[in-house]
Amino acid sequence: MDVAFRKIDIDAFDEEILQESELYEQDPRDPAQALDEMKQAQASVRSFLARNDTAGALSLVLQSAPYGPTMEEAKIVSLQTLLTILNSTKATEIPAVVKSLSQDLQDTLMKYLYKGMAMIGSGSGDTNASVLLTWHEKLTEAAGTGCIVRTMTDRRTV
Repeated sequence: MDVAFRKIDIDAFDEEILQESELYEQDPRDPAQALDEMKQAQASVRSFLARNDTAGALSLVLQSAPYGPTMEEAKIVSLQTLLTILNSTKATEIPAVVKSLSQDLQDTLMKYLYKGMAMIGSGSGDTNASVLLTWHEKLTEAAGTGCIVRTMTDRRTV
């Protein structure tokens, strides 16, 4: 019995099928450029944190967040940098920092929080569940549940 017909991707022959690349605008940077930018941002974040400017460090990382399927290395560096910022922030400072961010940056922060929560069981050392949940609570209080909905429906993953 021939079952090779079951291995044919019939969607490849349909001209009207929606492709993943058509759902959102691709990141205009190439992967090497995005990685270099994130490494520079990582160095700048250290100086922001030394000056106790958490909001500045956070907005620097969130503004240049890489997205798309080809940016995996830059995404890892940006997540590590963001986790450093989140872990070094006192719980009493979080509400003021979150309120200083624009709505787009709040949405991007929520994406990073969910990505960090997804990595908790994977054995990465920087991920602290209580810190992520504290940030999630304060962000939801400031931005509302709309931030969660926008994060879940946005195709641009960080």
